[in-house]
Amino acid sequence: MQSGVGGASSDCPALETAVKRILIAAARVPRQHWSVQQLELGSAIICNSSTDSMELSRGLEPTLYTVKAIFILDNDGNRLLAKYYDDTYPSTKEQKNFEMNVFNKTHKTDCEIAFLEGRTIVYKSSVDLFFYVVGSSDENELMLMAVLNCLFESFNLMLRKNVEKRYLLDNLDGAFLLVDEIIDGGVILESDAQQVVQKVNFRVDDSPLSEQSMAQQVTQKLAATSTVLQSAKEQIKWSILK
Repeated sequence: MQSGVGGASSDCPALETAVKRILIAAARVPRQHWSVQQLELGSAIICNSSTDSMELSRGLEPTLYTVKAIFILDNDGNRLLAKYYDDTYPSTKEQKNFEMNVFNKTHKTDCEIAFLEGRTIVYKSSVDLFFYVVGSSDENELMLMAVLNCLFESFNLMLRKNVEKRYLLDNLDGAFLLVDEIIDGGVILESDAQQVVQKVNFRVDDSPLSEQSMAQQVTQKLAATSTVLQSAKEQIKWSILK
């Protein structure tokens, strides 16, 4: 009998697919997010539950479209930022209903993972903010947790450790840029918070001037020119008087 990926039998394609999913996750999740217990648990699932794994993974193929939604709520469950990457909740009303259901299920618990409406949800809170990353029911929780950790740490860096509602609202444009650097269409682009923040800073510095910012610069230059002219007039006046 030939061996497939990670020692899985080629006669068990469903099990081999499950092994591939875990190896893909391991390759994309930063090493610091793995623990010995999690690695042992993954091995136990493959070695001791091959029948269950085949049943659960039947018809499932690895996909790059890992994240279904990201949203941040305040401590009343109100939306501050949200991005959805599939059409499960096509309208804003449906999205907000889902967000409120998630908030009601999670905001008083100490867990970091929840399952609701066929979705796997990982979350974290800070002061008056709740961060959520949503995946499909069969998605690898470690991958979702890696996205959540990157999201939170990126905000922590951008807001200089003031991860609170008022600071987030003051930097909402940058917040959307952060999310776009981490996830694009549901695909994980980056899981290193330092890299994310550096890219966002570059994009902000490199972005073209808006009409408003151009007007502000023109006004500032005119004011500076006026000051210089006034100073010159004063100097001419005093030289004549002498």
